[in-house]
Amino acid sequence: MDLGLRGKRALVTGAGRGLGQSIAQCLAREGALVACVSRTGSDIETLVAELGGESAGHAGYAMDLMPEGAPAKLIHKLESFGPLDIVVHNAGGTLDISNPFCSMEDWRKVYRFNFELAVELNGMILPGMQKRKWGRAVHISSISAMENHGPVTYCAMKAALTAYTRSMGGVVAPDGVVVSAVLPGAVFTEKGYWDWASQNRPDHVQKYLTERQRIGRFGRPDEIGNFVAYLCSDLASFNTGSIVPVDGGQGRGYFGQ
Repeated sequence: MDLGLRGKRALVTGAGRGLGQSIAQCLAREGALVACVSRTGSDIETLVAELGGESAGHAGYAMDLMPEGAPAKLIHKLESFGPLDIVVHNAGGTLDISNPFCSMEDWRKVYRFNFELAVELNGMILPGMQKRKWGRAVHISSISAMENHGPVTYCAMKAALTAYTRSMGGVVAPDGVVVSAVLPGAVFTEKGYWDWASQNRPDHVQKYLTERQRIGRFGRPDEIGNFVAYLCSDLASFNTGSIVPVDGGQGRGYFGQ
Protein backbone atom coordinates (compact mmCIF):
# COMPACT_ATOMS: atom_id res chain seq x y z
CA MET A 1 0.00 0.00 0.00
CA ASP A 2 1.36 3.40 -1.01
CA LEU A 3 0.78 5.88 1.82
CA GLY A 4 1.50 8.84 -0.44
CA LEU A 5 4.36 10.14 1.72
CA ARG A 6 6.98 10.42 -1.01
CA GLY A 7 8.64 13.81 -0.80
CA LYS A 8 6.87 14.84 2.40
CA ARG A 9 9.16 16.46 4.96
CA ALA A 10 8.98 15.00 8.44
CA LEU A 11 10.53 15.86 11.79
CA VAL A 12 10.93 13.08 14.37
CA THR A 13 12.09 13.98 17.88
CA GLY A 14 13.81 11.44 20.11
CA ALA A 15 14.82 9.62 16.93
CA GLY A 16 18.16 8.18 18.00
CA ARG A 17 16.93 4.86 19.36
CA GLY A 18 13.90 2.73 20.05
CA LEU A 19 10.51 3.91 18.84
CA GLY A 20 11.83 7.15 17.36
CA GLN A 21 14.40 5.30 15.31
CA SER A 22 11.78 2.90 13.99
CA ILE A 23 9.35 5.73 13.19
CA ALA A 24 12.05 7.51 11.18
CA GLN A 25 12.86 4.29 9.32
CA CYS A 26 9.21 3.57 8.52
CA LEU A 27 8.63 7.10 7.22
CA ALA A 28 11.79 6.97 5.10
CA ARG A 29 10.72 3.63 3.60
CA GLU A 30 7.54 5.36 2.46
CA GLY A 31 9.60 7.98 0.67
CA ALA A 32 9.42 10.77 3.25
CA LEU A 33 12.42 13.02 3.86
CA VAL A 34 13.17 12.76 7.55
CA ALA A 35 14.84 15.22 9.91
CA CYS A 36 15.99 13.25 12.96
CA VAL A 37 16.67 14.84 16.33
CA SER A 38 18.28 13.27 19.37
CA ARG A 39 20.70 14.20 22.12
CA THR A 40 23.30 11.61 21.07
CA GLY A 41 25.22 12.61 17.99
CA SER A 42 26.54 9.13 17.20
CA ASP A 43 23.01 7.68 17.18
CA ILE A 44 21.81 10.38 14.80
CA GLU A 45 24.78 9.97 12.47
CA THR A 46 24.19 6.21 12.27
CA LEU A 47 20.47 6.60 11.66
CA VAL A 48 20.76 9.26 8.95
CA ALA A 49 23.39 7.20 7.15
CA GLU A 50 21.11 4.16 7.34
CA LEU A 51 18.22 6.15 5.87
CA GLY A 52 20.34 7.12 2.89
CA GLY A 53 22.18 10.18 4.14
CA GLU A 54 21.89 13.87 3.43
CA SER A 55 22.27 13.23 -0.30
CA ALA A 56 18.90 11.44 -0.16
CA GLY A 57 17.31 14.45 1.52
CA HIS A 58 17.46 13.34 5.15
CA ALA A 59 18.97 15.38 7.98
CA GLY A 60 20.19 14.86 11.52
CA TYR A 61 20.49 17.21 14.47
CA ALA A 62 22.23 16.32 17.74
CA MET A 63 20.38 18.53 20.21
CA ASP A 64 19.01 18.49 23.72
CA LEU A 65 15.56 20.07 23.42
CA MET A 66 15.09 20.49 27.18
CA PRO A 67 16.87 23.85 27.73
CA GLU A 68 14.83 27.01 27.31
CA GLY A 69 15.02 28.23 23.75
CA ALA A 70 16.25 24.91 22.31
CA PRO A 71 13.07 24.17 20.30
CA ALA A 72 13.30 27.59 18.63
CA LYS A 73 16.95 26.89 17.75
CA LEU A 74 15.88 23.59 16.18
CA ILE A 75 13.24 25.31 14.07
CA HIS A 76 15.90 27.79 12.90
CA LYS A 77 18.18 24.91 11.88
CA LEU A 78 15.30 23.30 9.99
CA GLU A 79 14.91 26.31 7.69
CA SER A 80 17.44 24.74 5.31
CA PHE A 81 15.56 21.42 5.44
CA GLY A 82 12.35 22.96 4.16
CA PRO A 83 8.75 23.43 5.34
CA LEU A 84 7.52 20.58 7.50
CA ASP A 85 4.56 18.50 6.40
CA ILE A 86 4.80 16.08 9.34
CA VAL A 87 5.99 16.24 12.93
CA VAL A 88 6.19 13.21 15.20
CA HIS A 89 6.70 14.06 18.86
CA ASN A 90 8.46 10.99 20.21
CA ALA A 91 10.74 12.59 22.81
CA GLY A 92 9.59 11.62 26.29
CA GLY A 93 10.15 9.28 29.21
CA THR A 94 10.16 8.95 32.98
CA LEU A 95 13.59 10.59 33.49
CA ASP A 96 13.92 7.96 36.24
CA ILE A 97 11.70 10.11 38.46
CA SER A 98 9.50 7.61 40.28
CA ASN A 99 8.75 9.21 43.66
CA PRO A 100 5.10 10.40 43.66
CA PHE A 101 6.11 13.03 46.24
CA CYS A 102 9.06 14.30 44.24
CA SER A 103 10.00 17.97 44.18
CA MET A 104 8.17 20.45 41.98
CA GLU A 105 11.41 20.85 40.08
CA ASP A 106 11.25 17.17 39.13
CA TRP A 107 7.59 17.53 38.19
CA ARG A 108 8.51 20.38 35.87
CA LYS A 109 11.24 18.30 34.22
CA VAL A 110 8.79 15.50 33.44
CA TYR A 111 6.23 18.09 32.33
CA ARG A 112 8.64 19.69 29.89
CA PHE A 113 9.97 16.42 28.51
CA ASN A 114 6.61 14.75 27.92
CA PHE A 115 4.25 17.66 27.27
CA GLU A 116 5.71 21.14 26.95
CA LEU A 117 8.22 20.33 24.21
CA ALA A 118 5.46 19.07 21.93
CA VAL A 119 3.27 22.09 22.63
CA GLU A 120 6.16 24.51 22.09
CA LEU A 121 7.20 22.93 18.80
CA ASN A 122 3.62 22.74 17.57
CA GLY A 123 3.26 26.46 18.20
CA MET A 124 6.00 27.05 15.66
CA ILE A 125 5.10 24.28 13.18
CA LEU A 126 1.31 23.94 12.96
CA PRO A 127 0.58 27.50 11.73
CA GLY A 128 2.68 26.81 8.62
CA MET A 129 0.78 23.59 8.00
CA GLN A 130 -2.49 25.51 8.33
CA LYS A 131 -1.38 28.03 5.71
CA ARG A 132 -0.43 25.20 3.33
CA LYS A 133 -3.73 23.40 4.10
CA TRP A 134 -2.07 20.05 4.86
CA GLY A 135 -0.17 18.63 7.80
CA ARG A 136 0.17 15.80 10.27
CA ALA A 137 1.23 15.96 13.93
CA VAL A 138 1.49 12.67 15.78
CA HIS A 139 2.14 12.55 19.51
CA ILE A 140 3.67 9.42 20.99
CA SER A 141 1.79 9.23 24.26
CA SER A 142 1.51 5.99 26.28
CA ILE A 143 -1.04 3.52 27.53
CA SER A 144 0.07 4.95 30.90
CA ALA A 145 -2.14 7.94 30.06
CA MET A 146 -5.19 5.72 30.52
CA GLU A 147 -4.25 3.32 33.29
CA ASN A 148 -2.01 3.05 36.34
CA HIS A 149 1.14 1.90 34.62
CA GLY A 150 4.31 3.77 35.55
CA PRO A 151 5.33 6.66 37.82
CA VAL A 152 2.65 9.17 38.77
CA THR A 153 4.52 12.04 37.12
CA TYR A 154 4.85 10.17 33.82
CA CYS A 155 1.23 8.99 33.78
CA ALA A 156 -0.03 12.50 34.50
CA MET A 157 1.99 14.15 31.75
CA LYS A 158 1.07 11.55 29.15
CA ALA A 159 -2.56 12.06 30.13
CA ALA A 160 -2.09 15.80 29.56
CA LEU A 161 -0.53 15.15 26.15
CA THR A 162 -3.43 12.90 25.21
CA ALA A 163 -6.05 15.49 26.25
CA TYR A 164 -4.15 18.19 24.37
CA THR A 165 -4.16 16.02 21.25
CA ARG A 166 -7.92 15.61 21.38
CA SER A 167 -8.51 19.34 21.82
CA MET A 168 -5.88 20.70 19.42
CA GLY A 169 -7.00 18.24 16.77
CA GLY A 170 -10.28 20.09 16.54
CA VAL A 171 -8.64 23.50 16.34
CA VAL A 172 -6.60 22.81 13.21
CA ALA A 173 -8.88 20.27 11.51
CA PRO A 174 -10.65 22.82 9.26
CA ASP A 175 -7.27 23.63 7.69
CA GLY A 176 -6.43 20.06 6.67
CA VAL A 177 -4.10 19.40 9.60
CA VAL A 178 -4.61 16.12 11.42
CA VAL A 179 -3.38 15.86 15.01
CA SER A 180 -3.43 12.42 16.59
CA ALA A 181 -1.81 10.36 19.35
CA VAL A 182 -0.54 6.81 19.54
CA LEU A 183 -0.55 5.14 22.96
CA PRO A 184 2.02 2.32 22.87
CA GLY A 185 1.98 -0.43 25.45
CA ALA A 186 4.97 -2.58 26.38
CA VAL A 187 7.39 -2.51 23.46
CA PHE A 188 10.76 -4.26 23.50
CA THR A 189 13.54 -1.91 22.42
CA GLU A 190 17.27 -2.50 22.46
CA LYS A 191 18.76 -1.10 25.69
CA GLY A 192 15.26 -0.27 26.88
CA TYR A 193 13.62 -1.33 30.15
CA TRP A 194 12.29 -4.66 28.89
CA ASP A 195 15.67 -5.53 27.41
CA TRP A 196 17.22 -4.95 30.84
CA ALA A 197 14.43 -6.82 32.62
CA SER A 198 14.71 -9.82 30.29
CA GLN A 199 18.33 -10.21 31.32
CA ASN A 200 18.00 -9.34 35.00
CA ARG A 201 14.40 -10.19 35.98
CA PRO A 202 13.23 -12.99 33.66
CA ASP A 203 10.57 -14.21 36.12
CA HIS A 204 9.07 -10.71 36.23
CA VAL A 205 9.02 -10.57 32.44
CA GLN A 206 7.31 -13.94 32.14
CA LYS A 207 4.69 -12.97 34.73
CA TYR A 208 4.05 -9.69 32.92
CA LEU A 209 3.60 -11.34 29.55
CA THR A 210 1.29 -13.97 31.05
CA GLU A 211 -0.86 -11.73 33.19
CA ARG A 212 -0.80 -8.38 31.37
CA GLN A 213 -0.32 -9.02 27.66
CA ARG A 214 -3.22 -10.68 25.87
CA ILE A 215 -1.04 -11.18 22.82
CA GLY A 216 1.53 -12.94 25.02
CA ARG A 217 4.56 -10.99 23.82
CA PHE A 218 6.07 -7.52 23.73
CA GLY A 219 5.45 -5.19 20.84
CA ARG A 220 8.06 -4.53 18.21
CA PRO A 221 9.18 -0.97 17.39
CA ASP A 222 8.10 -1.36 13.76
CA GLU A 223 4.56 -2.19 14.92
CA ILE A 224 4.43 1.33 16.32
CA GLY A 225 6.42 2.91 13.48
CA ASN A 226 4.21 1.52 10.74
CA PHE A 227 1.06 2.73 12.48
CA VAL A 228 2.56 6.19 12.91
CA ALA A 229 3.40 6.24 9.19
CA TYR A 230 -0.25 5.52 8.44
CA LEU A 231 -1.37 8.40 10.68
CA CYS A 232 0.99 10.67 8.74
CA SER A 233 -0.66 9.80 5.43
CA ASP A 234 -3.67 10.98 3.44
CA LEU A 235 -5.41 7.77 4.47
CA ALA A 236 -5.69 9.20 8.00
CA SER A 237 -7.58 12.31 6.88
CA PHE A 238 -10.54 11.43 9.17
CA ASN A 239 -8.37 10.81 12.25
CA THR A 240 -8.94 14.27 13.71
CA GLY A 241 -7.87 14.20 17.37
CA SER A 242 -7.73 10.40 17.33
CA ILE A 243 -6.35 8.64 20.41
CA VAL A 244 -5.21 5.17 19.42
CA PRO A 245 -3.88 2.54 21.86
CA VAL A 246 -1.42 0.18 20.16
CA ASP A 247 -0.67 -2.16 23.03
CA GLY A 248 -1.29 -5.82 22.14
CA GLY A 249 -4.37 -5.94 24.35
CA GLN A 250 -2.51 -4.87 27.46
CA GLY A 251 -4.66 -4.99 30.59
CA ARG A 252 -4.66 -5.20 34.36
CA GLY A 253 -5.10 -8.43 36.21
CA TYR A 254 -4.97 -12.07 35.11
CA PHE A 255 -7.09 -13.00 32.12
CA GLY A 256 -5.69 -16.38 31.14
CA GLN A 257 -7.46 -19.74 31.21
